[in-house]
Amino acid sequence: MRFAHDVAAVRAAETALMAELPAGTLMERASFGLAATCAQLLDRVYGSRVVLLVGSGDNGGDALYAGAVLARRGAVVEAVLLGLTAHAGGLAALLSAGGRVGDRAAVLRADLVLDGIVGIGGSGGLRPEAASVVADISAAATVVAVDVPSGVDADTGVVSGAAVRAHVTVTFGTSKPGLLVDPGAEQAGVVELVDIGLGPYLPTATVSALQALDVAQVLPALTAESDKYRRGVVGIVAGSATYTGAALLATGGALRAGAGMVRLVSVEHPASLVRARWPEAVVTVLAGSPSDDVLAAGQVQAWVVGPGIGVDAYAEALVAQVLGAAVPVVVDADALTVLARNPSLVSQRVAPTVLTPHAGELTRLLGLDPDARADVEARRLSHARLAAERFGATVLLKGSTTVVCTPDGLTRVNPTGTSWLATAGSGDVLSGITGALLAGGLTALDAASCAAYLHGAAGRAAAQGAPIVADDIIANIATAIRSLSS
Repeated sequence: MRFAHDVAAVRAAETALMAELPAGTLMERASFGLAATCAQLLDRVYGSRVVLLVGSGDNGGDALYAGAVLARRGAVVEAVLLGLTAHAGGLAALLSAGGRVGDRAAVLRADLVLDGIVGIGGSGGLRPEAASVVADISAAATVVAVDVPSGVDADTGVVSGAAVRAHVTVTFGTSKPGLLVDPGAEQAGVVELVDIGLGPYLPTATVSALQALDVAQVLPALTAESDKYRRGVVGIVAGSATYTGAALLATGGALRAGAGMVRLVSVEHPASLVRARWPEAVVTVLAGSPSDDVLAAGQVQAWVVGPGIGVDAYAEALVAQVLGAAVPVVVDADALTVLARNPSLVSQRVAPTVLTPHAGELTRLLGLDPDARADVEARRLSHARLAAERFGATVLLKGSTTVVCTPDGLTRVNPTGTSWLATAGSGDVLSGITGALLAGGLTALDAASCAAYLHGAAGRAAAQGAPIVADDIIANIATAIRSLSS
């Protein structure tokens, strides 16, 4: 598991640790780790041109001390001072090691630029002078951010103005939420963690990202006694005369993710397509009338409702029936629109509920103006957390960075996403995977976050740099599962 802590927790841990160490020890640890990463990124240190962008705070001090280490190894190091002051000890160390203070033109000829303008306490975009210098950085230079790219909010990943776009971010002690969530994650590039000893002083992280081993350990394990019922039976209410493919895709996602049995409930045409494509599924055909009884399809351990069912009164009746069941439910696609109109459908639920909106659907769920979608995209963590608290449900917010939030504030960020997943029907596959894992006995948080992980990994395996369709994701779920142990 990769953990992230907010700025307040990091500051408190630093204060506690510094009280037990000689002055300057933490900055020394950070700067040596930073310098080591920079050295690995350079073809050779001796003779390389390194430029430090230095702000007023300790972030600038880290850059200066790291620059001093590189200068002693023969790099040509120049510091561009962008704050009202510079860290006195760091600047003295750089000059003593043979580095010098340069002008802004230094970034035009740099091999590596070290961004020490603003640290984790910064907010808002870069000031005009700093933004202008950053814009001039040579396209050939490797950009390394110190702790967090300047202009990125460390707690949220929000970028509200000009910001550094790094190839690598070297962060200290623990990761920061803003390095895991877009748009901040995109600005950060590859994140390298330097251990400076904060671990024993940090609280339990509320933000994390699953790694392959974590997913492998959480997925339902098969035993000699396993049968299709023990593996989990998932019911799927999906498809309509207009949207026939949704039932196929959600069913395929559930089956390939390991459901012991899928009970599909749909109207005649999509039901017939599922019978032909997925003969393993047990299909119940609805008449399309108010008297339809969804729950008569049989016993399940979890339901998925919404993909392609429409948003009319009949669809609302289907959603209400499913949400009235005393088992976990995944609410996706059209069912989210129904829920936005009638939030009371989940207010009395005791069993776990997983909502899987994209930004537009989350905008409707929160009752925001449609124009607020861009703000939802930009502030993914805060909006997903708000929805989870308001609905008392686990929220899986799909998008450039998929985040999963529980009502009590626990958040997991998915590390396997790819832009190739932005294709019609991809979300239907994800809902099927999530439903299968819920039926297999996983908690809502584990089911949603593991489903996002496998969905992203399957998309990557399918794409490999080329466009894909949703059916390609289904075909690669097994590959994604096998890769967990490789």
